[in-house]
Amino acid sequence: MARPVDPDAQYRVKLHSTNGYTYASTQPPSIDPETGKKKYRYVHWGSVVCLPEEDGKLKFIPGSKFYQASPEERTRLIFPEDWDMSEAEKLTGLRKPGRPAYTEDCQNRLYGDVWLLEHIASITGIRQDLEVVFNGNSEMVNDILTLAMFPYLTQFNYSRVARWQRAVSTPSSRELTSTDITRLTQSITEQHRMDLLKLRAARLDEGELCAVDSTSRSAYGSSLADIRWGKNKEGLPLQQTNEIVVYTLSSHMPVYYRTFPGNMPDSRTIGVILKDLEHAGFKDLILITDRGFDTLRNLEKYILRGQSMILCVKTNQREVMKVIQELGEFNDHPEEMTIDPGARMYHKQYDIDFEVKSTGKSVKAADRLKLNLYFDPIRRSHELMELQVSLALQKDALAELLKNKGVLDEDNTIKRDYCYYKVVYDPATRVIESFELNEKKVTKARSLSGFFAIMTHGVDFDAMKTLRTYQLRDEQEKYFGQMKSQMMSNRQRNWSEEGKTGRLLILFVSLILSSYVRYIWKSTRLCDLFSSSLDILDEMRPIRLIEHTNRAKVITPFVGAQVDICQEFGIQIPEGCSPEYVSRKKPKRRRGRPPKKTVHTDF
Repeated sequence: MARPVDPDAQYRVKLHSTNGYTYASTQPPSIDPETGKKKYRYVHWGSVVCLPEEDGKLKFIPGSKFYQASPEERTRLIFPEDWDMSEAEKLTGLRKPGRPAYTEDCQNRLYGDVWLLEHIASITGIRQDLEVVFNGNSEMVNDILTLAMFPYLTQFNYSRVARWQRAVSTPSSRELTSTDITRLTQSITEQHRMDLLKLRAARLDEGELCAVDSTSRSAYGSSLADIRWGKNKEGLPLQQTNEIVVYTLSSHMPVYYRTFPGNMPDSRTIGVILKDLEHAGFKDLILITDRGFDTLRNLEKYILRGQSMILCVKTNQREVMKVIQELGEFNDHPEEMTIDPGARMYHKQYDIDFEVKSTGKSVKAADRLKLNLYFDPIRRSHELMELQVSLALQKDALAELLKNKGVLDEDNTIKRDYCYYKVVYDPATRVIESFELNEKKVTKARSLSGFFAIMTHGVDFDAMKTLRTYQLRDEQEKYFGQMKSQMMSNRQRNWSEEGKTGRLLILFVSLILSSYVRYIWKSTRLCDLFSSSLDILDEMRPIRLIEHTNRAKVITPFVGAQVDICQEFGIQIPEGCSPEYVSRKKPKRRRGRPPKKTVHTDF
């Protein structure tokens, strides 16, 4: 008779010694896909040390595998009864429910700004989404929220997190050292990113306005694949990546992010972005893009996908040039265009017929493709003046080179520095021989001055509503400035691909919190009380959390503008902390018949 199988065998923790180290491990079975045979592999949950002062008792030290496991996985593990499990019991996922018991020293730490951001994490749903993404691992979610709050509240990098936690009560109950942060960020995968984006997509309404834009971020490390190319806009000897963000102008927070190599232009990224949005479940979005995404290839992609768009286009595009040339010569403004008194500019909308060849022999027509043309007389005067200045400066520089028989730089530099002139030089010596004005290019620049254009696809907006909607992108530009200043994310401080994936997800969470704070500050009376959104956090910071041994936690009272902040954010002040107080004194009952109810009549 065969020995009965122990169903708990794969969860029993045993010692495993290798390379001079002793680990607490299990041996769960798995099937080899090639041979079909069952095999057993060691899973190390942490290390085991001997305590000589306790007669050789073994103590379990949790490792990264144990920290990153969900509470359900931890509770299934069966440890020997004689092991010291005090380190593992410190994890919040293993604490028993009920009143908190304090075994550490008394604490008196700052808490107000963290308390506010913790409530915002629940209001925006990012805490709930992270709980789903990481399978209910509350400790890992608290670690991520702590790292997301830290740069926003302190403007420091992660090397000071553990020191900050000693003075501030944070969502994470354990000190996050540099090693812990590296292990945490490297455990976050691309699947976690997509799962989070799907949950964020489910929170959006139909027809959301979403701005699509990119920004470059310099990197200190040299081992990342995406940073080997690209020109640094800051003029620093640092490589960079391009970070794409989709920002909803209705909910006022980021909903999508992705990184690209630093040498990839925006126009080449739109295909990947649209595919990602489709896989993440984003539906019926109205995307707003700038001129960096304007190409004929992208326009055809929008039409084939039926994607609603508001896209700023270049005036030298064929369709736009054709319309401008049809306006002919004019003095102060084109006669066909209508002025908007509020915006102080002229506008006109054109319907465009555009068909794209689909699969096979089928053809798909554009859905309400419209060209919105605008003319600004003040802008035209400035551009014409700049044109005259450029012509004069380039002519003087070329004349000086011709007089002194100067040597020219490479061809790209000539085209950039002397763009309005045709320069002739000796190919062997590169000595200038002659130059003449490029009349065709100057005429084109003059005819386009003062004009700009916006195309719409799949929406029924008139010209001015289109312009006002496009101008909402300014909010996303401020979002990028906020990311690089308040979030301390103008540089990438990671050296591995795994760590980069995790840090980008944490940065995404941080920007959701900060974007909500900024939106409430701008849209309520808090804008009159505080000069910036950071001042709101400074006002909340002095609130403290006091923890006494074997006593319940106490939060210090909310006073002054702290009460106004809670009201505008819609957050309830903790019981006993509000300046308003209702007496709990039980009224004394008088003897005799109770008085009749008094009725007041207003004459």
